[in-house]
Amino acid sequence: MKKTFIIFVLLMVYSLLFIPSVRADYVLPYPSYMPGNKIYRVMRIIDQLKKYWYWGNIAQIKYHQGLADKYLVEAKTLFEYKQYLLAADALLRSDSQVASILPFVFKAQQQRIDTKLLITGVVEEMSIHISVLQVMKSQLPKEFVWTPEKAKATDLQIGAMLENSLALREKTYGEATSSAQ
Repeated sequence: MKKTFIIFVLLMVYSLLFIPSVRADYVLPYPSYMPGNKIYRVMRIIDQLKKYWYWGNIAQIKYHQGLADKYLVEAKTLFEYKQYLLAADALLRSDSQVASILPFVFKAQQQRIDTKLLITGVVEEMSIHISVLQVMKSQLPKEFVWTPEKAKATDLQIGAMLENSLALREKTYGEATSSAQ
């Protein structure tokens, strides 16, 4: 019994000391509730109300990062299911959240808050967003005419939307990288 216990303790110490640590890269979240779900509208309202809960620059940065990720994943999923009108809306919401990140980073820097880790997170997030958008751009049609029943058709310029989203994220990536130096 003593030998088993000693061997167990030695294995635990060995596993804690000699197994290299694993650092996970930035990972996008799993898709949340999607349009059509009964809870979707409630969650959109809650997302808007959370803006008032997260006060302070660091909390606002993380809030906008989370929503930018959430809406990008929503757009990607909806594009995969050919729900182009809903996906375009989600992509525009994601763009809006991305545009809101850097002003709070700059405010935090003006308050002399150490933003190195935050900027690293923004850079990693933008690089993942750029790669996801590039894949989407290669797989999606450049334009699509959405024709619902009993309503006027909507011409969606998907290629231009993806270009704008890529440009915004590349600009954010560049500004975040330059502000880190």
